[in-house]
Amino acid sequence: MYAIVDIAGQQYKVKQAQKLKVHRLEAEEGKHVELDKVLLVSDGKTVSVGTPVVEGFRIAAKVLNHGKGDKVLVFKKKRRKGYQKMNGHRQYLTELWIEAILGKGEKFDASKSSAPAPKAVKVAEPKAKKTAATKEAAPKKAAAKKAAPAKKAAPKKAAAKKAAPKKDDK
Repeated sequence: MYAIVDIAGQQYKVKQAQKLKVHRLEAEEGKHVELDKVLLVSDGKTVSVGTPVVEGFRIAAKVLNHGKGDKVLVFKKKRRKGYQKMNGHRQYLTELWIEAILGKGEKFDASKSSAPAPKAVKVAEPKAKKTAATKEAAPKKAAAKKAAPAKKAAPKKAAAKKAAPKKDDK
């Protein structure tokens, strides 16, 4: 089952148990929101198209976090005028977890949700300083490089012949 929903002026195709990044919404992290501008609903057999929305259908979602998107560089230039300008922009985004597509008269209960919970995101830990084990391994690597057979140098070319001195005709 999927639905087309209008969120903050843009249309998204959503399914149950899906992560979705949308333009920033005014909701706190961890709160549940219901999206009621459902434009189309399909259950695999039938398709319901709204005029403009399908009556009674809603999308239950949970706000996972707020953040920023990737940087987009905006470069403006007018040739031969000496004008150029570079700007960067990062869009504010909200990450949603789609929990259910609710039909007419259905109510959503977060405790009885059949959708699996979103996977936990691993946070990268800062690189640790060199430990005693890595300090011991570094000299071994250096010794291994020295023990490797050295490449033979290319033979030197013979020196160029000098030109004979010119004779003076007088």
